[in-house]
Amino acid sequence: MAVELCLLLLLLCGSTVSEVQPLHKPPPGTLDFGFVPAKTYDTNAYHEPGPIGILFRLVHSFLYLVQPNSFPQDLIKKLTQQKFGNVQGDYQKAIYYEIGFIVSAALGLLFVLLLPLVGLCFCMCRCCDNCGGEMHQRQKKNADCRRGCFAAFLFVASLIISIGVLCAYAANQHLTSQVRGAKNLVHSNFKDLRIFLNDTPGQIDYLVSQYNTAKNKALSDLNNVGPLLGSRVQERFAKEVRPALDAALTMAGAIRETKEALENVSVSVEVLQEGTERLHSNLTDVKIHLSNTLSDSACSAAQAASTCNIIRNSLNQLNINANFSGLPGVSTQLAKVNDVLKIDLSSLVQKGYAAFNDTPDLVLNQTRNILSDIKNLLDLIGSNITSFTQMLPVQKILADLTIYLTQSEAYVQDYFPLVEQYDFYRWLGCLILCCMVILILVFYYLGLLCGTCGYDKHASPTTRGCISNTGGNFLMAGVGFSFLFSWVLMMTVVITFVTGGNVEKLVCEPFEDRTLFKVLDTPYLLNRHWRNYLSAIVLKNPDINLTFEKVYSDCKENKGIYTTLHLENLFNINEFLNISMYTEDVSLKIEHINVNLSNIVLLDEIGKRNLLDFSSSGIDGINFAAYLTEINKSVTKVDLLSFANDLEARADQLPKGALENALKGHANSIRMIHNQQVVPLEQAMSTLNQSIRLLQRTSSEFMVKVRNVISAVDAAQFLISNDASLVIIQETKKYMDMIIGYFEQYVEWVKESITMEVAACKPIANVIDTAVDIFLCSYVIDSVNSFWFGLGGCSIFLIPAIICAVKLSKYYRRMDTEDVYDDSVEQW
Repeated sequence: MAVELCLLLLLLCGSTVSEVQPLHKPPPGTLDFGFVPAKTYDTNAYHEPGPIGILFRLVHSFLYLVQPNSFPQDLIKKLTQQKFGNVQGDYQKAIYYEIGFIVSAALGLLFVLLLPLVGLCFCMCRCCDNCGGEMHQRQKKNADCRRGCFAAFLFVASLIISIGVLCAYAANQHLTSQVRGAKNLVHSNFKDLRIFLNDTPGQIDYLVSQYNTAKNKALSDLNNVGPLLGSRVQERFAKEVRPALDAALTMAGAIRETKEALENVSVSVEVLQEGTERLHSNLTDVKIHLSNTLSDSACSAAQAASTCNIIRNSLNQLNINANFSGLPGVSTQLAKVNDVLKIDLSSLVQKGYAAFNDTPDLVLNQTRNILSDIKNLLDLIGSNITSFTQMLPVQKILADLTIYLTQSEAYVQDYFPLVEQYDFYRWLGCLILCCMVILILVFYYLGLLCGTCGYDKHASPTTRGCISNTGGNFLMAGVGFSFLFSWVLMMTVVITFVTGGNVEKLVCEPFEDRTLFKVLDTPYLLNRHWRNYLSAIVLKNPDINLTFEKVYSDCKENKGIYTTLHLENLFNINEFLNISMYTEDVSLKIEHINVNLSNIVLLDEIGKRNLLDFSSSGIDGINFAAYLTEINKSVTKVDLLSFANDLEARADQLPKGALENALKGHANSIRMIHNQQVVPLEQAMSTLNQSIRLLQRTSSEFMVKVRNVISAVDAAQFLISNDASLVIIQETKKYMDMIIGYFEQYVEWVKESITMEVAACKPIANVIDTAVDIFLCSYVIDSVNSFWFGLGGCSIFLIPAIICAVKLSKYYRRMDTEDVYDDSVEQW
């Protein structure tokens, strides 16, 4: 019950997640709730045995040979349900599964019974001077070979027994050292459990406190309702409004450009008319002067006559070509455009821009009261969460669990010395068993040493030395102790073998591959009325699929207890903390936002009339063809510079004198006229050309453009006036989804935190691993199995050692009588 109450703490924010489905789908901006505070657990539930692990693996292989059958799930289930034996064949299945242990144990018991009996018979037989008891040795030709073979076999057997006793001693020491070191492991597990209890309230407080992150973000967006909601509304209309206003503003610029073009046309025509008249007058004067010069008598000379005639014939080219005096004026159109420009259309358009850009401020001003109510509601939600957490008996439950944990730790600490004491008794008993084997080995090794070193092949059996005789006595002493201790050793091996082997096969291996959990998860196994035992104990509902295997696996992955134990089926926090109810209230408040955009005027009637007046200014009535005809002509019929250069060149052909100089002076005059009059006229013609072509290009589009601009402005104005309410409702819904999305995001974060981070149950899995996998299996069972494996090997190889020692002692001991030439078979 205490564990269940502790788990209640985890549901403060998590149960809501499983009960409340998201109301709105649009993804909100990502919030950073940080990381749930958590400490690192100290216990490393993994044991590495070290070099002795090789022995452990060898024992596991031997056990697999003895018992290769798979875990008997059905038999264990029937045995647990007390149905074992009800079905014919259960005992046969059990015997089949245990056949390896049964045969091995039977052989061991046979060893226990027969070897002492054989030893007793052997002793009585020798007392009657039989079975090698007679101190007489018949000499044979292969005596040295037989003695060497018996000595070698005994040494090998003794060496194997030595290895076995070393394995048994190492396993005994390993178990003792691990039991002594288990105190730190137990302390580490209790420390992790204490961290588990102490950190849980802080984690819950952190989850609750992070509501402020969502609330502050929502408040920030509410305070910025103008830029957020107003900007969204503005952007919806901007697709229509901005192009319309941009077109109107462009038209205002076009009006100014048209005025400038008309002014350029008027000024350029006036300049060209005056300039061409002056140019015509100057060219006429030049022609008269040239004619007078060519009338000079010098031109009558034979050398100059042809040149003068050529020049005289070209004088008609000195005349103007373009006539601008007949071009129509543009004063009427210019006057109308000036009247249009008396109204500043750009200013009117900018007012429309300003009115449209004030939409965020308009939204902010019209939603102040509603936003105040929403802020109060968010504060109320936070207060309810805080007050609910204060209502829970968190500290009391934790205090009770901490006291229970402290008492359990004190109990373990108090009884651990007793465990160490009993382990000392066990260690001492196992050490005595090892010493029994060592005593036998000492006699065998001393017998081999003394017999081998003291043996003299030239001495007869009756004259053997003291050392050789002592070696034979040591060997027989070893045989005697072998008969005396062997049954004790084998009895210990049988008991530990059956116990340790079955625990390894029925507990440790199934626990490692989690088959044991599958057995425990069998429906109605531990209680015939409960389908799922664990869910019935924890959740009071046996129909919930809560299994030992799933709980253990989740805890191994360090998941939260809330998810691991399916506690959403136990507590309904939604009754206390119903976020959906609050989000509905927030939604209702936001839905009451009503923004009026009817005061926005993009372009008033004055501006529209101004555009219409411009379209009727008469620019399209200008005679552009007449202008272009004159503009396309050159100012003069001939290029004056070319004419002057040609005149000067022909003057160079005349004899030196006054005529040549006069013609060159006229050439310079023509150049001067070109530079001072023709060039400015050409510039004026270029300006006139650009302006006329601009007016011609735009005049045909003015009426259409004006109509399009007015239509676009009217359409945008209609959209604002008639569709504003629908757009505001839609954007308000999106804005509401964004605000509500923060709280949904908070709930999702709580769900993930509860699942993976809050009250992570790794310590519980560590306790199970420590108790079963490490302490029971790795510390105890592996050491026990290694002990009987080594001691059993010693016991088995005592039999060949006994035989070889008895045979070999005959060659080392001093005989009473001898028979040198008898080659018959030696009697035992």
